Amino acid sequence: MNPFAYERAADSAEAIRSVAASASCKFLAGGTNLIDLMKDGVEKPERLIDINRLPLSAIEPLPDGGLRLGATARNADTANHPLVRRNYPMLSRAILSGASPQLRNLATNGGNLLQRTRCWYFMDTGSPRCNKRAPGTGCGAIDGLNRNQAILGASDHCIATHPSDMAVALTALEARIRVQGPRGERTIPIAEFYRLPDDTPWRDTNLQPHELILSIDLPPSSYAAHSHYLKIRDRASYEFALVSVAAALDMHEGQIRSARVVLGGVAHKPWRCEASEQLLVGKKSGAQAFESAGDEAVKGAKPYKYNAFKVEMARRAVIRALSEAVLNEPSADKNRSAA
Repeated sequence: MNPFAYERAADSAEAIRSVAASASCKFLAGGTNLIDLMKDGVEKPERLIDINRLPLSAIEPLPDGGLRLGATARNADTANHPLVRRNYPMLSRAILSGASPQLRNLATNGGNLLQRTRCWYFMDTGSPRCNKRAPGTGCGAIDGLNRNQAILGASDHCIATHPSDMAVALTALEARIRVQGPRGERTIPIAEFYRLPDDTPWRDTNLQPHELILSIDLPPSSYAAHSHYLKIRDRASYEFALVSVAAALDMHEGQIRSARVVLGGVAHKPWRCEASEQLLVGKKSGAQAFESAGDEAVKGAKPYKYNAFKVEMARRAVIRALSEAVLNEPSADKNRSAA
């Protein structure tokens, strides 16, 4: 690990000024991803600005009936908060399916959004070909080890996937990311927060330089009664998704009034399946509708040598997640015991 300076910020404005004053400076909160990247030599900041003492950890209702999740609130506290468990159970389940209890106790909501890919070529500085880590060097995964890589939305420059479970559920819930930068505050809809790789794969998000995440704001949700987060992985704990699905249905007397279907583990960002959602509206819930939604979700998929299995896995995962959503989200107590 390279040497670095450390500073503790007194307020958000000071933190932003400190980061803006240095060409190589990072905000530090939980550090569960950043410190790993620093140890591996992927990230080499000269200075870290500790934001843990800023008043950004509250989880509180919004006037419109939604919920504000502070950026430095810990993942464990968010997943187990009574309002999250009651009104956004899919989000609670998604968070509890990620990492380990120890990491969830330390990781923050803002940091979870900003996780970087776990692509082997990105994480291994001994690998010379990674456009995300070293722009212009190529993508080693395209004709290399690509089992965990993208099947949707990739480009000739990068086929990495986004690792967050939380972000998949937040996309289904249409969260808004409140940020502050040198030019003041703004709000970014989560649909516009993440980027596809295109020809600039080193840019994961549309955050502007030196912007700090303040909170994640959730609108009121009509999906609490019928939602589900499904994660398929190689082992039962502490593993990133091969494929995941956030599925939510607003139903009345068995008929679907609106739907949300978002895939994880298959693209550079959470992949919202809007065509599948539109197909479900007005349909009776059941195998026929869900199978059609699954087929629609993987249209246009482009698999590579070792990840072609993900196409069928994603299709079946959508069907299963929608079927589980009809049966309601498991209780909060069950979620806690399974964590």
